[in-house]
Amino acid sequence: MTAHKENQGQFRVAAIGENKCTLESYNRRDFCKISLVTAGGAPCQLFYGSLEPIEVDRPALVLLNPLVPHSWSVPEQTVPAEGYFCVFDDKFIHTSVQLNGLANRLFTAQESPVYLPDQAELHFLTGLFAQMRAEAEIHYNDKDDLFRSYLSLILHKALQMQPAGNRADNAGSRIATAFIELLRQQFPVDLPLQPVKLKKASDFADRLAVHVNHLNMAVQKATGKSTTQHIGGQLFAEAKSLLSYTSYSIAEISYGLGFEYQSYFNRFFKKYAGIPPSDFRKTLKSINSPLKSIDG
Repeated sequence: MTAHKENQGQFRVAAIGENKCTLESYNRRDFCKISLVTAGGAPCQLFYGSLEPIEVDRPALVLLNPLVPHSWSVPEQTVPAEGYFCVFDDKFIHTSVQLNGLANRLFTAQESPVYLPDQAELHFLTGLFAQMRAEAEIHYNDKDDLFRSYLSLILHKALQMQPAGNRADNAGSRIATAFIELLRQQFPVDLPLQPVKLKKASDFADRLAVHVNHLNMAVQKATGKSTTQHIGGQLFAEAKSLLSYTSYSIAEISYGLGFEYQSYFNRFFKKYAGIPPSDFRKTLKSINSPLKSIDG
């Protein structure tokens, strides 16, 4: 097993069954898990979210999203499974824009979490995992960055292993789904500690490791709305909520929603509401103020 730096997230790599360190040891909702079963073990089924049961009867690379309910149906076996697994949390991959983008593409809106490598691919992946396991025993200050490089290679190989038809037909919808998920994850805004960080289509494209034009086309095709419309609509809805139900100043709300200057926020809000945010809040106060007595 490997140590980790708390401030850079958590990462673990081990051989399956090593020191009784099984895959089940890390069935935690905050850890993504990548398993490489190289040999042994009886044929089994993976029940994963709403997908049909997936038969796994040969060496496989399995990418499990911790947010998707899953379970294994494993018959009695006399030959233990061989291979490796690694687990990591969001914080570990978020330090790398490219790695985070790859992970979002593969772990969000999965067609299937199971990839069946051919002999060459299995040899390549086994070498990567074996090297990661060996590196875990070596003291090296930048070990986490090294593991991120290995993870990137593994995820790239998984992308290459997807059927060509699936890549062409479903890549756009997966990118659109990942965009919507990233957008929604930013709300509600926790002021003043967590201001919105992804504000433009290019910000989301960088996080998803795709070209911004590709992102724009994928979102438009999948949803009928542009990325700008999605972002603007979400920001406006959050702005109205903060103005209506909190006592934060307009300057604080402007900052929390990612606007560099309050004047930018004022123009943005007026474009959607027809009135500036200050007038919107005054209108709410007027509507919600207690009625005066007829007797004065």
